[in-house]
Order: sequence, then C-alpha cells, then structure tokens
Amino acid sequence: MCSEERRRQLAAAAARYRESSDERGAVERQQDAGVAFPDSEQALAARATRLLERHAVPAAMVVEAVRAEPLAAPAAYERILGVSKELQAWSFLPRGARAARTVARISVRENGRELPLGTGFLVSPGLLMTNHHVLTDAEAAGRCFVEFDAQVTVDNTPQAPIRLELDPDGFFVADQRLDFALVLVAAGPGTGPPGQTFGWNRLSVQPGKLVIGEPVNVIGHPMGRLKEIAVRDNMLQVRLDDFLQYKTDTEPGNSGSPVFNDQWEVVALHHSGVPKTDERGQVLRRDGQVWQPGDGDDAIDWVSNEGVRVSSILRHLAALPLTERERDLLTEMGPESGLGGAAVAAVAAVTPPAPGPLAAAEAAVPHTGLRARDGAFGGKRHLVFLHGRSQEGKDPEKLRREWAAGLNQGLVRAGLAPVDPADTWFPYYGDRLAQALSAHEAVPRLVEATSLTAEAEAAAPVSPTTRAVYEEIVGEAAARWDIPQAVPGGDRPAAERIGLGDVVGTLQRQLSWLAGRSDLDAWTIALVFRDVAAYLDDPGTRDTVLDCVLDTMPDEGELILVSHSLGTVVGMDLITRLSPGVRPIHLTTAGSPLGLDSVYNRLLSGGPKRPEAVTDWLNAWSPADAVAIGCPLADDWADGPTDLAVLNARDRAHSIVEYLSHAEVAEVIGRHLGPG
Repeated sequence: MCSEERRRQLAAAAARYRESSDERGAVERQQDAGVAFPDSEQALAARATRLLERHAVPAAMVVEAVRAEPLAAPAAYERILGVSKELQAWSFLPRGARAARTVARISVRENGRELPLGTGFLVSPGLLMTNHHVLTDAEAAGRCFVEFDAQVTVDNTPQAPIRLELDPDGFFVADQRLDFALVLVAAGPGTGPPGQTFGWNRLSVQPGKLVIGEPVNVIGHPMGRLKEIAVRDNMLQVRLDDFLQYKTDTEPGNSGSPVFNDQWEVVALHHSGVPKTDERGQVLRRDGQVWQPGDGDDAIDWVSNEGVRVSSILRHLAALPLTERERDLLTEMGPESGLGGAAVAAVAAVTPPAPGPLAAAEAAVPHTGLRARDGAFGGKRHLVFLHGRSQEGKDPEKLRREWAAGLNQGLVRAGLAPVDPADTWFPYYGDRLAQALSAHEAVPRLVEATSLTAEAEAAAPVSPTTRAVYEEIVGEAAARWDIPQAVPGGDRPAAERIGLGDVVGTLQRQLSWLAGRSDLDAWTIALVFRDVAAYLDDPGTRDTVLDCVLDTMPDEGELILVSHSLGTVVGMDLITRLSPGVRPIHLTTAGSPLGLDSVYNRLLSGGPKRPEAVTDWLNAWSPADAVAIGCPLADDWADGPTDLAVLNARDRAHSIVEYLSHAEVAEVIGRHLGPG
C-alpha cells in the first residue's frame, strides 16, 4: 500500500477514535462501576437470544444462573452473557482450531522476491476476504498467492504450507472506505475449491454476535510470521455504524484477519490499529515524536484496534450490481449472509416467479425419470437412486451423475469397481412434487425470511392438518435432542422464565435448537420436515409422487434401492406398490427421518417394521444431520436395519453425495451389484 493511502487510513481510524471518546468514556465508567456489558438492552437481548438459539451456552447452566432470584430482562440477559463469557465448553478449542484452518497468509511476488502482505480468510468454498489495502485491485491480486496451514504443528515444528493462487479474473470486489477485498482462490491441482479442504466461515448479517465488554479473538499472520492467535484477553470497546474498536494484541501483518467472538463467528474484518495522535492529528511514535512512513508500523504508539463490521460488508455486497456468475459465488456464502440464501430461498421454494410464455410451456412438461440401459448388471439386477426434496427444475441426468459420482468415490475407496451412471435407474419426481405442494398450499406466500422467526413461519404449511403434522415432526425431533421444556418451580419453558418468551417462539426455539445441535441451518431443517409433512398428510400428494416414481421402475428382477431424505419415506411406501416381478434384495436409506414416530406411524406399511420384501437393509446416518435425528433405527424398527453412523463434512451434513462417498456405505451397495 502506498504511503499516502496508509496515512489516510491511519488518520481516519484515529479520527473515529477521537469522535467516539465520549462513548468510550461512558463505557469505561460503567465498567468501573461493575457493569460487565455496558451495552443497550436491545443489543443485550439480541445477543442472549442468539446464544440460546444456537445452544452456544448450556441451557441448564442458563436456568441455574437466572432462577435463584426474580430478574428483570436486562439483568437476565447479563447473567446469560456472563455464563457465556466465563465458562467455555470443551468444543471452544477444537472449534477454534477448525476456524484457524480457514486463515491464510497472503504474499506478493515482487522483483523476484516473495514478500508477505497480510492475512485473508475463506468466507465461502472459493472466496477469500482481506483488506482493500492488502489487495487494492485485481491487477495487484494477480501478483499474489496464499498459503494455508502456514503454522507450527502440535509439536511446535513448522508445518509445510499449502500454496494456492488467486483468481481475480474469476471474482474480485473491493471497497476503499470499508477497506475490504473479496477474491476467488483458484483450486489446487486435482482438488476442488479450497473450502472443501480448509472449511470456511459462515458470515451473518444478523445482529446479536457481540456486545460491548465481550472478548474477541483474532487469528492471523503478524508481520508475515507463521499463524498466531490473540485469544480471550481482548474486549470490544465501541461499536460504530461500520466499525468496531477493540483492545487486542495485534500487529500490522494482521491486516485482513478475521475477528471472532467466543463462538468462532466472524464479527469483523481487522484492518488497522488506532494510533495515538497529537492535537494536529499527526500520528505519534512511542517516543512521542511524529511518525513517518519510513519509521515502520512497529514504531507507532497504538492505543486500540479497529475492524470493519461484517454486517456492513455484507450489506455493501448485497447492493452491488453483479453478474449472475458473481451473484452465484456470493450465494455460496450461505443463507445468513443475506446474499441469496434463506431470503431468496423462501420466495423461490414457496412461490415460484410468474413464468413467461416459453417458461410456462416448459413447466407444463415436467422432467421425467431415467431408465438404466439394457443389460446393466447382467440384466437381472437393478440399481435405483431415489432422491429427496428440493430437486424441482433440475436436470435428472445431472442428478444421476452426481449420485453415481458420490457412490464411485466410496466404491474406489472400498477397492470395488465403479458404476456407469447409465447403468442406474433414476426416478424423478421433483417437478411433480413441487406442483403438488403448490396446489396443496392453495395460498401463495411471499415471505422474506431474514430471521429465524420468519424462517419458521415461512416454512410452516398453510393447510391446518399439514401444519399440525409439521409441528409434530419438528417438536418430536427437538425433544429427541433434549430441548429443555420446563424448569423446576414452574411449567413455562426456560426461555419464557428468563424474559425471552416474546423473542423465542415455539417453532423458532425448536428449529434453532436443532440447528445449534447439528451442522444444518434452521431453514434447511424446516423445509425438509415441511415437505415430509405434506407428503404424509395429503393423499393426493403421496399418490402423485408414487405414481411418478413407478413410471420409472423395473418390472422384474432384483432391486437395489438407494434412497435419501424424503426419498427414504417415499421408498418405504414404494415397496408396498412394486410390481410382483420385482424382488428387493437390498435397501440403503441415508439421512432419513424414519426414526421419528410422527413419520413412521404414517407410512403405508403402518409402523416401524421391516418390509418383508427387503432381505438386507443398511441405514446410514450422520450425528450432525438433524434430518436423521431419529437414528439409529434398530431400536425402534422390528427386525430393523444395520445402522451405520458416518461423519459427514460439516457443510455437507445432509448431502447424499457425502453419504455415498463413505467406503463403508458404498461397499455394502457394491457387494449386491456383483453376479447373482
């Protein structure tokens, strides 16, 4: 960064620090008087609610902290925040280690040398965030590279970093005032997007991530050194419209570092220290003399640090005129970012846009399923993939290839031969299901799900009977994950007893509990359970789906049926309607809600008993998949399946491709594809 821009940036940070001196003084006086979190009641309420929703603080400890004496709402909020600040779960450390893997050192190639510039961190599978003053434009970014895992090992020896190139031609956005840059990271040789290897941070535009007085944690590469962390002994001092000011031990090379709260959510992008200045606004050195750029940043007398609020960056990104490709890349940042996630999904999933003449004509002819080519697996055995919800408008051939690709990963890992996608059957009911649900709902709804409350209401079915089934499913799932229903000495939910009843509704509480205990967001959980409820409650929807699936099923031979999510429910019903010439020899269910009483009691087979036609059944489930909350199944299902718990990646907890790529899952399927 040029010296003039550096001067402007330091001057702006110092000016903001001077302008906030009254606010900072008021905070310090309250803290001296014993107020731990001198913030507004609204901010405290939002923070406490977020902690409860995400199970970031144990509910039993919260109840214990607030039930001893009657408390007004602000005091209850402060107690909750106090518990969160002082007592960290064991997961604090491994979650921090997981967040640290997303952080990379940025270096530039200059005159044959490689010089460290700053820090960046992944905010989607492929996008890296850093400061504008680190990457000023696409041309500058093109001369840079990033290094992940540039750190020491647990044995305190240097670890070999993984170097990747930046791809500013693929995506680059920056803003000087907010001092941020967002750039695409090129995939490494033979690998996918870097986020698949190192993970990424889910940014949130929602409030409640931090209040004044709470600690912040910073991970970066100060002065280009190996990765370091400033943890816990740091505190938010002042919150401005677009910036946060906090005390923490950071150095200039930390430019572009993520600033985390104690739940390892990114709250800000670190961009500058705040220098001490004289009455003329000139930056001072530690010896009291006026600082010059040639003195180096380590000579400056730093009085605080400043980061750009993540919510401000996300709002800026949302307002940019971008291409469809650029918008798609931003959407991958996730639903809480407000960049095409839950807000867009709520409208798209519930009320499709009005089609033009051509689109309407295409919609009138739904996609159909795909048959396997003649002679596959000797012509006597048939591998059938049965998909779940949210597949409307998709190309069945592309979906079939994705399923086959996931299975082939697992087969290769198990030492078995891969399958040709063309040898598989792929019944496709995505369009028919969407049409049936639209007709069943009857009343179109436009809901902008910008909060969990809106998500809970947006997903809830309009039909009273279907809504009742939906609420039963969500309630049972939350109960199976031990959501606190009441506290000693009263019959009201714990959230109401501590003054949060007006904030946390029943569905909202249940969905947020499920999201906090799993690796799925509340919106995904709500939509899956909504469609399961609609399928089970409405005979017309059920018949539409089953008739559509039966249109693309073999009439005779041995059946290996692999089903996922809602497809596992459809598959159980399907088995009761198969042609007499079809003999199911194997069933694989993955990510299934069949363990819930509210689901299996409504099956055509009438309860949790293994279908007589099925000779072998594998149920794969992941503890992080909230849709599979009723698993393992063997305890409830008579003569039930072989249950197999697998550890799915956190961003793909419910993904069928992830399930099938496990060697243990694929090996069982592969064994049944061999010669009869």
